[in-house]
Amino acid sequence: HHTSGVGSLASFHPQQFQYTRENNVLSLEQRKFYEENGFLVIKNLVSDADIQRFRNEFERICRKEVKPLGLSVMRDVTITKSEYVPSEKVVSKVQDFQEDEELFRYCTLPEILKYVECFTGPNIMAMHTMLINKPPDSGNGKKTSRHPLHQDLHYFPFRPSNSIVCAWTAMEHIDRNNGCLVVLPGTHKGPLQPHDYPQWEGGVNIMFHGIQDYDKNNARVHLVMEKGDTVFFHPLLIHGSGRNKSQGFRKAISCHFADANCHYIDVEGTSQENIEKEVVDIVRKKYGFKDVTLKDVWTFRGRVVKGERINL
Repeated sequence: HHTSGVGSLASFHPQQFQYTRENNVLSLEQRKFYEENGFLVIKNLVSDADIQRFRNEFERICRKEVKPLGLSVMRDVTITKSEYVPSEKVVSKVQDFQEDEELFRYCTLPEILKYVECFTGPNIMAMHTMLINKPPDSGNGKKTSRHPLHQDLHYFPFRPSNSIVCAWTAMEHIDRNNGCLVVLPGTHKGPLQPHDYPQWEGGVNIMFHGIQDYDKNNARVHLVMEKGDTVFFHPLLIHGSGRNKSQGFRKAISCHFADANCHYIDVEGTSQENIEKEVVDIVRKKYGFKDVTLKDVWTFRGRVVKGERINL
């Protein structure tokens, strides 16, 4: 048999894959790409009809027609109470929509889970959900719509990191003009960096922690995406998003999935301690719980979407 033509791929043994699992969904090229870069874009994965449903439900939440349990509604720091009229114009993000049947459908879409399983295996937990409505940068030039470079693992007290993946779906055309995702390819191979609020003039949104020092020479890739395109990325991949220079709101829906076999870790004494304090304080204030821990918060958020619930 002539093997000369396939040398490069044939020499890449499945044993060398650390970040993807053996199944017949991803091609060898796709697995290699994710191994090397820490992200993978699948074009046209979610239908227009589904995206329209998510859009409609988001608008109902903004108008306060539905109030799902546990849902957090975030407003951009530049939106003052005075301009506040319930509409999508004041909401920059909703998160923890696990109790909203319509939005949570996203986390159960077979086309999404088919790919998620390549990273988590067959027992899949949906751990963190978000619909991001990135506002136009409010003519004041404050640039608050940008999100500092960060690693999502900073927010998660569970491991191993290679069994966690984010699915992030564009709900419309997204490019540099309206604040697309920016990724630093290959950074998923590095450690979790210390994060804190960036030193930005003009204000930073709550929980928008960023990495203080990263290699400024690291090549950045701007992910231009069409409606329905979905990027799957590793929780250590350094990423962020630029400001929205357009007139409209830029929407995306996402979920972090984890293998149900992942385990919780104690973040005390680590660089994640600061986020634990912040999250736990918010939950105590919002629900009046006295002795809540970070683990409790995540146990409450997590939902099994395929297979069985094991550790998380």
